[in-house]
Amino acid sequence: MIRVPSLCTAACVIVGAILGTPELAMSDTIKLKLRSSKPTKTAGDLPERIFKEEAWEAAQTAVIVCDVWDYHHCLNAVRRLEEFAPRLDQVLKAARERGAIVIHAPSDCMPAYIDHPARLRTLQTAPAKPPPPDIQYWCSRLDQETGRYPIDQSDGGEDDDPQEHAEWAAKLKAMGRNPGTPWQKQSALITIDGERDYISDRGDEVWSILEKHGIRNVILTGVHCNMCVIGRPFGLRQMKRNGKNVVLMRDMTDSMYSPKSWPYVDHFTGHDLVVDYVEQQICPTITSDQLLGGEPFCWKADQRKGPAAIPAKSLSGESSIKQHWTTFKTQGDAFQFLLESTDCPVWYRGALRVPEEWYAKGPVSIGFPDGRIRLWLNGVEIKPSPPTAYQRIRFTLPKENVAINDYNLIVVRADHTVETVKSKWEVDLIAGTQRWEVEPHWQIRAGESDRFSNIPLPAKFGMGPDAMLRLKAAK
Repeated sequence: MIRVPSLCTAACVIVGAILGTPELAMSDTIKLKLRSSKPTKTAGDLPERIFKEEAWEAAQTAVIVCDVWDYHHCLNAVRRLEEFAPRLDQVLKAARERGAIVIHAPSDCMPAYIDHPARLRTLQTAPAKPPPPDIQYWCSRLDQETGRYPIDQSDGGEDDDPQEHAEWAAKLKAMGRNPGTPWQKQSALITIDGERDYISDRGDEVWSILEKHGIRNVILTGVHCNMCVIGRPFGLRQMKRNGKNVVLMRDMTDSMYSPKSWPYVDHFTGHDLVVDYVEQQICPTITSDQLLGGEPFCWKADQRKGPAAIPAKSLSGESSIKQHWTTFKTQGDAFQFLLESTDCPVWYRGALRVPEEWYAKGPVSIGFPDGRIRLWLNGVEIKPSPPTAYQRIRFTLPKENVAINDYNLIVVRADHTVETVKSKWEVDLIAGTQRWEVEPHWQIRAGESDRFSNIPLPAKFGMGPDAMLRLKAAK
């Protein structure tokens, strides 16, 4: 039997200064040591750390704690969150005392707070005018993100023991919860101050709160770093994109990563790789001791004596596309691996954001030069359409199978020959009369397995930013 945790992973909290609250008018200055990273020339070596000291006015600072739900489908994620949640609660208390507010954002849980003062305070906040474009949507990649994503999370990242996971799912079902999405409210381990805090899971609402109170600085905490913390409408990317001075509190977060997936390291090393990516590609990080004193938080199960260099072979990802998915930016980079895989099917996958406006233009389709192609859209196989002057084979993307204004998983199975590998593999996308070229940011895998045609979670959660398909106007 397993214990039912009092808390499950994930909820979002945002701490920002309230200038209009009398008791907070005399706010404190928060001294922080921001850490950024840059990769070394040798693959696998620890990145070079860069530190910068800053002093933030608490009255201009917001802390975002993401998705600390009451229950979660991954038991080990629950255990790790239960371990750091009491310290996170102390962080929020210290932030309030120094002149900041807390905005709790447990995604999908707003019905539980319909009459809560912190939720009503949010609803009474006047909308910011004008709001940033697309602030209400998930963001899977910034233009500045050009580096390779360090882990494969397309399996969902669960690292539970299979027997424990089955027992945990049964417990959730017996409680009347959906084992896949069991959260209904925020964890009881996180205090909600009805006199000061806010509750929201919407990017436009959070942005309005920040603008109302003149918030310039944002601190993100919560879970999970490689999914919701960076991607939510109030997450790291949206804050960075829209000009906030944003940091991640790296010891008050966790990642969804399983050692069974590339680069085949332990969970804590996988999480460190995600933090390194954030520091290199998105924003700096800080630790909780900078508000509380003492030492940064560390999980009891993390027995490492500190981050260790990872064998370059593990990180290269290019040992064989027959072993794991590998991202290639050009067909030339993948050429040798494709030549070695003409004895079996080659799979390509990427995530494509589909705006609603495309379907106002007319049918939406994607085309390929090689006729021996099969295509899946979000796990559903799509039959080919008649060819056009541009491509030998086209696939119309039915609107009913598309996540509109969201990221969609495109998977292609190709039976290559040496001749097709040597030819230029150009892909295009058409919406009505508008045509784009699809830049070659595909993940590639070789082998005979239909399980490659889908992933067990939506594309925005499972696909890294280096596999987000990008378009450019066709010539």
